[in-house]
This record gives sequence, structure tokens and C-alpha cells, in this order.
Amino acid sequence: MSSSRLDYSSLETSSKWKNLPPPPGFSKTTKQSSSSPKSIINSPRQQQLKQDRAWDLAIGPAKSLPMQSFMLYMSGGGVQIFSMGIVFMLLLSPFRNIAGMNNGAVAFSFEFGWVHVRVGAIMLLTRPFAPFAPVESKAPKSLSTLFLQKLVYIGCNLLTLGVGLWKCRSMGLLPTGTGDWLAFEQRGPPPELSLF
Repeated sequence: MSSSRLDYSSLETSSKWKNLPPPPGFSKTTKQSSSSPKSIINSPRQQQLKQDRAWDLAIGPAKSLPMQSFMLYMSGGGVQIFSMGIVFMLLLSPFRNIAGMNNGAVAFSFEFGWVHVRVGAIMLLTRPFAPFAPVESKAPKSLSTLFLQKLVYIGCNLLTLGVGLWKCRSMGLLPTGTGDWLAFEQRGPPPELSLF
């Protein structure tokens, strides 16, 4: 095989290709945009889009509740490994989401002897509210930025936690009956001995 080099610059000067119109959407001249990138970011339309995306993120946990409820229904009422895995996921995800609400990806690592452990890899799945903060906010990761959306987000995650606790109660894993607390009950003296 011979290695040849194509010279595309010769096509510019060739009379054969010179008179062809440019393809649709292509222009050799660059248009000067009337608006700068800063003004596009600061536009009210862009700010409204950020607000809408923040609201979508805030009600995201509530949108997944029907699917999670169906999974709980299909897992059954017994204590099996599959149902325990689903319940564990329902109980863990609200805490993970609320903890990663402002900071996004956080990972902690520590060393114990020859073992290096990285904790917090699950935090990489969370999506922070910081990208949706208004441009004029000085601290986009603060709790006061997008306060209402964050409050709704916490409420939806607590709703998910409530569904998980309800499933634990229906499986008999929560101590809600009086029989669950018999070990801590103080008994009085037997009536046979109280006569003496």
C-alpha cells in the first residue's frame, strides 16, 4: 500500500468546486452574535429553565414511588433475601439523597493496616441542586439557595422512607405490638405470694 496524502486545500482553488453553493446550514462567514454568552446565561428564559429543572429534581423521589410500591408488592410479605434487599434500598436511599443534596459526589477514604477502604461511592449517584442555583447567588450549595425545592426534596425522600418503614411493619420487623416488649416489662409479685 502506498501512503498518499490528500490535500484538501487544493479544492478551494479548483474551479470545478468553487461555484458550488455551501451545504444547508453552513456558512463561511461567521455571524457576529448580538448577545454574548453571559447575557444568554443571565436571560430570564434560562433562569426559568433552571427553576423547572430544580423542581423536576425536587419531585423526583415522589415520581419513583409507584414503581417502588409495585416492587414491594411483588416481593411478598415474608422475610426473604429479595424483600429484605428492596426494603434496605428503600430505607437507605432517602438518607443518601438528603446527605448528598448540597454537595453531590463526596467520597471518604481511610486506611486500616494494609486495607484501603473507600466509603461514599454511593454518593456519586446523587445529583446536587448547585447547577440549578441562580447566577446571582453567592453560595449555590447553601441550604437557603432554592430553599423551597430542597424542602420538597426532603419531604419526598421522607415519604420514601415512610413507605419503607410501612413495609418493615407489615413484614413484622418493627416492634409495634405489646408482645415485642415483653422482655422489658416489669412484673409485680405473683398473687399467690401477695397474701402472706
